[in-house]
Amino acid sequence: MWIIGCDYHPSVQQISFVDQETGECGNVRLEHKNGEAEQFYRKLAGQKVRVGVEATGRMRWFERLLGELGFELWVGDPVKIKAAAAGRPHRDPEDADLILRLLLEDRFPKIWMPSQEERDARQLVLHRHRLVQTRTRAKNQLQAMATSEGLHRRVWSKAGQAELKQLALSRWGQVRRQDWLELLEDLNERIDPLDKALLKQGQERPEVKLLMTHCGVGPVVATAFVTTICDPKRFESSKQVAAYLGLVPHEHTSGKGRQRLGHITKQGNCVLRGLLVEAAHVVARHDPEWQRKYTRLAMKKNRSIAAVAMARCLAVRLWWMWKLGLSYEQWHAKQK
Repeated sequence: MWIIGCDYHPSVQQISFVDQETGECGNVRLEHKNGEAEQFYRKLAGQKVRVGVEATGRMRWFERLLGELGFELWVGDPVKIKAAAAGRPHRDPEDADLILRLLLEDRFPKIWMPSQEERDARQLVLHRHRLVQTRTRAKNQLQAMATSEGLHRRVWSKAGQAELKQLALSRWGQVRRQDWLELLEDLNERIDPLDKALLKQGQERPEVKLLMTHCGVGPVVATAFVTTICDPKRFESSKQVAAYLGLVPHEHTSGKGRQRLGHITKQGNCVLRGLLVEAAHVVARHDPEWQRKYTRLAMKKNRSIAAVAMARCLAVRLWWMWKLGLSYEQWHAKQK
């Protein structure tokens, strides 16, 4: 069996390898652009190969290549790999050697990876989220233009756009208005089918449909949560879920002093974290119990900290609902 430690970069990779049957070993630098890396792995086709790599982005093509060849791909936790390299020089050959040694010694910190279907669903949520962000910028530009001309109506409504089009503007002001209006219309047309696709997925996937019963949680938040967590049984406690989503604070406690907590870690999926904060605001407006909690935290700390705290509560509740198979009404009945 071939064991390969790979220090991956977008344009190049440094590998350390050993063939356990023949004892052949080496350290090679492979370029991506000229196909050198792909040729190396294709020459090993038909053999048992395990490749270890530190978790990073922009290696989708590499994952597809190894999957096509039937090789094992182990993705490692970067924090634990760096901890194992403490006191060692940080160069590509040494990094590849370290990954290979961890593989051979059964100390490689392998992490869980989602399926291709889950990743594709994440792409849908992420693409829609980015388009909505761009649409929000377009709305803000139009609203700023209208406000400066004395029009305080929301200009993304039909009535508001009609009044905005009647304003007498300068030459370049007219160009600016027309471009943003056309961009807003184009974005609405692009986002609408994505909303329909998310709604369809929500009806087809029972776990998404279950989470949508919660107040303030629609198909976007539910789909993002399901495709990020993937399996609620992966986590033994709600604290692990909150830590996985980056909703727990940094701790700076030393000696016998009191516990010191900082800002949240912000690890994990930043899109889902933002969506949970938005959903928590909606829940706080419609659920009296959550409104009391939010108000108390906002008065004690501030609104931002209160919103993040409520987002953590929402994430924990959604995880329990999914794990126990309870709807929002059943959850409430069980808590009484």
